[in-house]
Amino acid sequence: MGTKQFKAESKKLLDMMINSIYTNKEIFLRELISNASDALDKLYYRSLTDTQIGLNRNDFVIEIKPDEEGRTLTISDNGCGMDAKELEQNLGTIAKSGSLAFKNDNEKKDDVDIIGQFGVGFYSAFMVADDVTVISKPYGSNEANKWHSKGVSGYTVEPCEKESFGTDVILHIKEDDEDNRYSEFLDTYTLKSLVKKYSDYIRHPIKMDIETYQPKEGGEEGETEKVIENQTLNSMVPIWKRSAKEVTDEEYNAFYSEKFYDFEPPVKVIKSTVEGAVSYDSLLFIPSHTPYDYYSKDYKKGLSLYSSGVMIMESCAELLPDYFAFVKGVVDSEDLSLNISRETLQQNAQVQRIAKSIEKKIKSELEKLLKNDREKYDKFYSAFGRALKFGLYSDYGMHRETLQDLVMFYSSTEKKNVTLAEYVERMADSQKSIYYACAESTDKADLLPQVEAVKEKGFEILYCTEDVDEFCLKTLMNYKEKDFKNVCADALDLDTDAEKEELKKANEESKELLDSMKEYIGDVTAVRFTNKLKNHPVCLSSDGEISIEMEKVLNAIPANDQKVKAQLALEINKDHPIASKLSELFNSDKDKLEKYSKLLYNQARLIEGLPIDNPTEFSNLICELM
Repeated sequence: MGTKQFKAESKKLLDMMINSIYTNKEIFLRELISNASDALDKLYYRSLTDTQIGLNRNDFVIEIKPDEEGRTLTISDNGCGMDAKELEQNLGTIAKSGSLAFKNDNEKKDDVDIIGQFGVGFYSAFMVADDVTVISKPYGSNEANKWHSKGVSGYTVEPCEKESFGTDVILHIKEDDEDNRYSEFLDTYTLKSLVKKYSDYIRHPIKMDIETYQPKEGGEEGETEKVIENQTLNSMVPIWKRSAKEVTDEEYNAFYSEKFYDFEPPVKVIKSTVEGAVSYDSLLFIPSHTPYDYYSKDYKKGLSLYSSGVMIMESCAELLPDYFAFVKGVVDSEDLSLNISRETLQQNAQVQRIAKSIEKKIKSELEKLLKNDREKYDKFYSAFGRALKFGLYSDYGMHRETLQDLVMFYSSTEKKNVTLAEYVERMADSQKSIYYACAESTDKADLLPQVEAVKEKGFEILYCTEDVDEFCLKTLMNYKEKDFKNVCADALDLDTDAEKEELKKANEESKELLDSMKEYIGDVTAVRFTNKLKNHPVCLSSDGEISIEMEKVLNAIPANDQKVKAQLALEINKDHPIASKLSELFNSDKDKLEKYSKLLYNQARLIEGLPIDNPTEFSNLICELM
């Protein structure tokens, strides 16, 4: 029979598919195994309605036979097989798929899973083979046919002999070159690992002869002999397809450890099956600790993506938002094509629906953990709380509904991390705002002069000790209609009307003194008296949108060339003896007042953890006054 040209598509298209659709050559084995699995499923489907087919699921098998000497790799199945016409239709026309037609023509049974839908997968064989032969015999027929092609040059179909029904796909593997070691696809260890990686959950056994060494029968101690074992390479039933009641915690932990190379059990296992606009099974894990590279650019987020048990992508980043990047796991959807590529993922509506559904599931499971097992949630939060706060801060607060009830801050009264909901629940009816204070640690926050005054009024304060904390709260703006107030930045409005009037009068009467001090210091927007410092003499507060802590954080960013400055005001305790001393110096010794002003300002900077611009001057002033 003469050589026929491929129908419907040009040689150029075939060449493009072989070289472009799949960027990873090893994927060919996944595709051919999936096709073989389809053939087995089709015959099994027929056996459900045709009692003359005396076969059950246990009779079906896929065989892999490498021949290093002849440089051939054969993938065989005992499925439905193809006659000459079907070989022409399915292999002579690019993008024609017998599986797709089967899926459309038959009502889907729960126990039948047809994987291949686009018929392009078969041609991935030409990425590693320079010659492909398909020998097929339909079940119940006495005639076999051979399809043969060397790629874009065309193909032939002719009768041949084949003992049993089913299909053999025989690849003649290309010779190695400078860029590719094709010989690895004839190595049993490589083939075994590829089956485990991509096709472990094909529901039929995938078998291959493996050389092993066993103790020699009748031999001396320690003497071994080579034995050929026909091993099943795949586990067949995915753990995420099994009912949660059938799987123990130990089995989930073992799968997690083996799949994700983490030997600490996860904090939470999330198993779900979703049916609807898009159907999928997922098995997600929330780790108990932060990976060493989690906060570096080297960390790769993503879930393993499967289509009907066949791996499409080892790590699909599009399935997780950045703030849930710590989640590990697998997603398996029969609605996804095996031929989906990295380039089309972001536009794939099904993937987007799955991602949205997974995000909601992770959120609800974390909320359950927070409510029902606080100790475990605290452990999770110590590892990944920072990621949740960054999620709140990023994208202009778009994710506040998802994350605001999951973040926590250290409480001045509870002496532990609390949620915003817990804080608001404890608020007195008269309290209008949520108070917070920023410092490098909870101990340092406790020592801030402004904190003591707010605590004195009986209000709880949230301590922001991470660089992202205040940015996170600023992005939120409010929680349950309660504004956030930085005790070191905002007008707290804690005074009675009488106290406000008294303070206003003190500032008006000392206006010349305070203006002079502002001029001496030169680095502040205002100097004023305050009554919120209790026993402390001075403090700094910020008058603008950028707080003192935000200034520190922004200026610590290596790539930030434009240094920012908070608008600082020096506040002096009107009831402290230093206030009287300053008034006295204003009337008697302006030079000494200037020195006192600079000293007080630098003291306030030290309290806030800010650097002193001129440490030598500061030291000299202290010595002079001593």
